[in-house]
Amino acid sequence: MFNGTDKRYNQYSAYLKNKFGVKVYKITLDAGFSCPNRDGTISTGGCIFCDDGGSFSQAHSNLLSIEDQINVGMKTLHDRFKAEKYMSYFQAYSNTYKPVKELEKIYDSALGNKDIVGISIGTRPDCIDDEKLDLISGYTKDYYTWIEYGLQSVHDKTLRRINRGHDFDCFLRAYEKTKEKNINVCVHVIFGLWETHNEIMETAKKLAELEIDGVKIHMLCALENTKLASLYTQGEIDFMSEEEYVQTVCDFLEYLPKTTTIHRLAGNGLKKNLIAPRWLGAKLDCLNKIDRELIKRNSFQGIKN
Repeated sequence: MFNGTDKRYNQYSAYLKNKFGVKVYKITLDAGFSCPNRDGTISTGGCIFCDDGGSFSQAHSNLLSIEDQINVGMKTLHDRFKAEKYMSYFQAYSNTYKPVKELEKIYDSALGNKDIVGISIGTRPDCIDDEKLDLISGYTKDYYTWIEYGLQSVHDKTLRRINRGHDFDCFLRAYEKTKEKNINVCVHVIFGLWETHNEIMETAKKLAELEIDGVKIHMLCALENTKLASLYTQGEIDFMSEEEYVQTVCDFLEYLPKTTTIHRLAGNGLKKNLIAPRWLGAKLDCLNKIDRELIKRNSFQGIKN
């Protein structure tokens, strides 16, 4: 249904293959960034779900230079998948949280190979400004360029509970400035943040209203050495069942515009540090269940948009 596939949602990987003619693989990079919500600038302790890796589940060691990380990543992906084209993906922590001159050197170092077709930069909406956006927008002429903002929810009460350190209005300001620079925006959201079904759908409707370019959907999970893990082991919280998650994902997709690319629907790479929910480690099973549920409903992304 989308990009010549049988998927009932606008799968990002299929979109990229259609755009570039071959499958494009992300190389995850660690440039040694920090986060204002962990270093004491905003608060202490960071978001309650974030571990010491800064949500960097598939990292190369930042002891390697960016160029070396690129080379290792390209060789690994080529040997395993016969990959031909790649995107540089700055994932760990807040990847705009340095002075702009340092950012320019870091980003430039990730774009030196002819087979790199794009760059994606994960960050927080409170770690961006006009000067940084001007720098990143300069890459759009030659590279497929994205900024990924961790939003998690449109509800300020939820953002406070997870110690996010910014509110929804902060995201809106960053989003509007980013779109003014013609940079693609992917928004991360988390399900299972003790919100009602209607509250989660309000997030979907707001993202649809904003005509977001891309969305990553995550399931709240407890990783080792996080505040969330402590709350779970003390019996203070619980998590969505897989069945509830599948139903919620399908409901969420129905509100998103067909043009919104779906970058993720289920987690992976968490098994080593994952405490709960355990079903989250079986990514392919979850994705298959989402596909089957959409078929069962005779539904698809955007049907309610």
